Amino acid sequence: MGYRFRIKNIIFMITRLVKYNLKIIFANKFIYFLSAAIIFFLLVTILNLASSDSDPTAGLVYFWLLVPGILLIFYPTVFGIQNDVDTRMIEILFGIPNYRYKVWLVRMLLIYVVVFVILLILSFLSSLALIQIEIFEMVLQLMFPIFFLGCLAFMTSTLTKNGNGTAVVMVVIGMFFWIGTGFLPHKFNLFLNPFSAPSDVSEIVWADMAFNNRIYIFVLTLIWVLVGLIMMQKREKFV
Repeated sequence: MGYRFRIKNIIFMITRLVKYNLKIIFANKFIYFLSAAIIFFLLVTILNLASSDSDPTAGLVYFWLLVPGILLIFYPTVFGIQNDVDTRMIEILFGIPNYRYKVWLVRMLLIYVVVFVILLILSFLSSLALIQIEIFEMVLQLMFPIFFLGCLAFMTSTLTKNGNGTAVVMVVIGMFFWIGTGFLPHKFNLFLNPFSAPSDVSEIVWADMAFNNRIYIFVLTLIWVLVGLIMMQKREKFV
């Protein structure tokens, strides 16, 4: 009986934690970014359906879905810490040893789960309306740059302690990687499109290059998370 009670208590606490953090994630201006992501997707889809010369490919769909994904991840990762500071929630988090790490890891997990589900829906609609694609593979590939940028934004926000400052830094970094698509080595190209292989590269070689690119992105993403959590130890800079 005691074992079942503990399980129910754990489930209840996890449910409350998830609901509370979802309210924080979707608070304030997130609805505007969600609306912008949906409007962009609908606009691109409608324009392609209306154009007789339109010839969408999986590579194009990848970029069309990448923009909504970045918009969805932008607000909760860039302004998350500032929202905690503004509501004085940061003081509570620092008041409980190691609790803030669990809270932020749960939040990031929830953010990426929500973004993953939304992109699954948009990918499914793209597959129906534009071109048949491997939906799960498409979303999985999209999550690498999105996960990278989200964790980098979290780390940056622990350094700036200001949402607007973090937003400016992330826009500059995003522009650098976007422009760098033409000159950065493939393994460091954040916006490498695995569904658009160059004509002078074989599919096997391109698949190997894309795999190495994802490994580098994943490793750097873990570094951003670890650095961000380490920076969260400096209580005096936040409270």
